[in-house]
Amino acid sequence: MDGFDKMEILISKSTSGIISTQEILAENISRDILSKFIDNGEVSKYGRGLYTINSAWEDDFFSLQQKYSKGIYSHDTALYLLGYSDRTPSIYTMTFPKGYNAPSIKQENVKLIRVIPDNYESGIIEVQSPSNNPIRIYNLERTLCDILRGKGSDIQIVNAAMKKYAASKNKNINQLMKYAEQLKVKDKVLRYMEVLL
Repeated sequence: MDGFDKMEILISKSTSGIISTQEILAENISRDILSKFIDNGEVSKYGRGLYTINSAWEDDFFSLQQKYSKGIYSHDTALYLLGYSDRTPSIYTMTFPKGYNAPSIKQENVKLIRVIPDNYESGIIEVQSPSNNPIRIYNLERTLCDILRGKGSDIQIVNAAMKKYAASKNKNINQLMKYAEQLKVKDKVLRYMEVLL
């Protein structure tokens, strides 16, 4: 089997619409063959070591996280992915550890949040994107605390999410309060819970 056939198989097997340089090298596909696939429009360079398959349905959530692997979907974006907001985000919110620097992210449709390492690690879970690819987001309790910090989230989205959470059978008040303490929003969380519970 030659490099062209191997590349065709690699493209056909991709479920995410993205292939990496690692996958290409693992199949012993030369850079010349990769260049030919780029030149004929079958794949496009997406980021460092990543190529998108032009015929594939693009999964923005998955693609962005592949490109910026330290980014965790958070705030309004996480609420949407968790089913706690029906507003499709026009700008994706991603949280990164303090000190993370990727100048190219300024050209993306991303609102960047930076937090200290202890807060960055807390509450990360893996879910399926709307296109069924694995992505990392913060869990519901962490996300509710995040949207109460600062002034970035729409008050209607916050109120609707808090009401839905209070009515949920799966709520974990102990975990919510742990994150509220850690993220210094305990008073705000308590006010919502006193009214809603």
